[in-house]
Amino acid sequence: MEEHDELIANVYDVFESNPEAQYTVDTLARIMHMSGAAAFKNIVKVVTELENDHHIVVINDNRYQLAPLDEVVTGVFHAHEKGFGFVSYDPDQQDVFIPNGKSDTAIDGDTVVVTLVRGGNPWKKKGPEGYISGVVERKITRLVGEFFQYSDAEVAKTGMIGYAQSHEKKLSQYSIFLSSEGVHPQMGDMVLLEITQYPTAQTPTQMQGIVLKTLGNKNEPGVDILSIVYDHGLHDEFPQEVLDQANAIPDTVQPEDKVGRKDITDQPMVTIDGDDSKDFDDAVAVWRLPNGNFHLGVSIADVSHYVTEGSPLDQEAYDRSFSTYLADRVIPMLPFRLSNGICSLNPGVERLTLTCDMEIDDQGQIVKHTIYPSVMKSAARMTYNNVNKIIQDRDPALREQYSQLTDMFDTMGELHEILFNMRHRRGAIDFEDTEAKIIVDKDSKPVDIVLRERGTAERMIESFMLAANETVAKEYYLQHVPFLYRVHETPDQDRIQSFYEFVSAFGIHPKGGTKNVQPKALQDILAQVAGTPEEAVVNTMMLRSLKQAHYSDELLGHFGLAAKYYTHFTSPIRRYPDLIVHRMIHQYAQSGEGQAEKDKWHKVLPDIAEQTSTQERKSVDTERDVDDLLKTEYMEKHVDEEFDAVIASVTSFGMFIALPNTVEGLVHISTIGDDFYSFDDKQLALLGRSTHKMYRIGQAVKVKLVSANVTLRQLNFELVLSPEEQKRADQRKERMAQYGNSGNYSGPRKTMNGPRHRPGNNRSNQRRNNNNNNNRTNTNSASDDGFNRPRIVQSNKHGNGKSNQRH
Repeated sequence: MEEHDELIANVYDVFESNPEAQYTVDTLARIMHMSGAAAFKNIVKVVTELENDHHIVVINDNRYQLAPLDEVVTGVFHAHEKGFGFVSYDPDQQDVFIPNGKSDTAIDGDTVVVTLVRGGNPWKKKGPEGYISGVVERKITRLVGEFFQYSDAEVAKTGMIGYAQSHEKKLSQYSIFLSSEGVHPQMGDMVLLEITQYPTAQTPTQMQGIVLKTLGNKNEPGVDILSIVYDHGLHDEFPQEVLDQANAIPDTVQPEDKVGRKDITDQPMVTIDGDDSKDFDDAVAVWRLPNGNFHLGVSIADVSHYVTEGSPLDQEAYDRSFSTYLADRVIPMLPFRLSNGICSLNPGVERLTLTCDMEIDDQGQIVKHTIYPSVMKSAARMTYNNVNKIIQDRDPALREQYSQLTDMFDTMGELHEILFNMRHRRGAIDFEDTEAKIIVDKDSKPVDIVLRERGTAERMIESFMLAANETVAKEYYLQHVPFLYRVHETPDQDRIQSFYEFVSAFGIHPKGGTKNVQPKALQDILAQVAGTPEEAVVNTMMLRSLKQAHYSDELLGHFGLAAKYYTHFTSPIRRYPDLIVHRMIHQYAQSGEGQAEKDKWHKVLPDIAEQTSTQERKSVDTERDVDDLLKTEYMEKHVDEEFDAVIASVTSFGMFIALPNTVEGLVHISTIGDDFYSFDDKQLALLGRSTHKMYRIGQAVKVKLVSANVTLRQLNFELVLSPEEQKRADQRKERMAQYGNSGNYSGPRKTMNGPRHRPGNNRSNQRRNNNNNNNRTNTNSASDDGFNRPRIVQSNKHGNGKSNQRH
């Protein structure tokens, strides 16, 4: 912070500390221990600036006072389990801090009215403070909780069959009393309930509701996962009319279905997916052209032929918007008869597809393309593992087994390198993210966590899907028709400025300014830290500076990919936006591009973009919460064991560490016993008062797992100290006990009174519940899954199928 800004911040702090008090310049100088003519002049300058900006007002006799606030805003409440919370009301403004006891009857996620009482300190990035004065709209209308049954006497007395409590930390303080109108569960059942009465001023921790569905006893296998699914507003059962429509669809391509389609069944189209994938929605073929260029054909399952507009199947697909892939199951967007049957590009059978053929030169430029409806037949169902063995390992047995295709696989590898280099030249940010697969047994209990490695095959399919998505987006943008795009906007200037200030501490001086930053500038920073100890922390901080990718009817570009044109075209079995893109392609071809057709899509696309972006977040959060649950269950049997770890993030209350198997947990600041540590928000580090020891992101540490709370999905670790550090910790503990017993020692003074920003949507449920960071615009430029590291991995398929959250 510059000296002038620091003085403004400190003077404003004086006013804000006592909003009713009035100060002269002399009084301010005394309070701040500043003397002399120069100091007096500087304070006068600062006071004048604060007055001109309406932060303070002059009363009389040159006395100044904090400007009274009479501002009311409307925003979304983000509750913390400890009672305080934050309200976000403007993406360009800091969240409003809501102290404990000032949240009225609001529940996490509610839209609320906030009366501001303090304006915050913008120079110290300290947000405003206020109290909730009304609830505009309730977000939570249904939730999942554990049922506690009343005795017959209690039922007769209260008219209620019992009550339920959520296992989610932010909601666990509420008791939801259940009337007899709904389903009658058994003691210990997990239930889906509908809220009929919300908290009041007289009953701030009580609600009423009715049971809609029993999910099963909390101890039954898989019920914990199912509870998370329903808690996020997803469901695992299809309405009967949807199943009836799906069952009425033939399981083979009919002659009339082929009318108007190009027959490409003679092309060597292959699907390349994970070993455990069941739904195959993309197939590829590559060969060299006589002019030396490459032919890339990408054929995508034509789901829109079967899921017709406005039908029960379409309405259900719209509501779900995404398939959700969990460790032991899939919550599909479409019934399995479609997703694993007629819409899946299974080998050796005819399937309806939309094909994008591209001619690509040796610089990765697409010089020609055509997009058309087709009929194809997959020549082989290939796996990433086998293709990697063919291309990378030159496995003789596999090359012999697939001798008719090996030349094409080699050519695919060449084309991928060309496309990757092209994206790199234009500035695409390539984040490599460690992913883990959780292995579960027949009872859905975790037995192992294995790391996934992305080889040439995975990256190759990613390159081909990216090329098709860009080509389709460009084609229809240049036709000047309404279209649905996948967008990743340019980061905010203030976030990039903070990131640049952060990396300057490592001697990195980014090129160019912070306004409308180009992805190439961030790519250059990653290149400078590649292979260094600072790589992890720089990666993390860069990702936190980026926005979240989403769907839009406006062409806003994809920052992480450095792509002007981008859409989602390649996964219509499991993503509704892709299905809509297919539907638009068909309708523009059949009905033309007249004004009536344009008006139709102009009207519906904004709602489709909003719905699918919202449902994507639900799908991502569900997948992460289930992963957190299973990882906690897996680690439960490793309590008291020691592990090598890396610090993943640092907060005012401790640090989150990551094990090599991607498991994460908290080391609370109170457990670091060798010194008193405080949080340095500029360096994002914990600093020891006496030892000056620093703990920061990316640092290797040794930890011991001390507890695993499966219900809350929380893991707590302690640092394993060296003998010297442990000796110092023991001595410090003895001193504190001695002073504490005599009443003469009150412990170190805390440097922070609590968090000033609302919790971010971070990697683990535990972090979300502990206000771990200030980021709320997460994305992934390597796959935009919404986590703090924006993934753009177009074909990063996992679990029982493929990841929805790509780019």
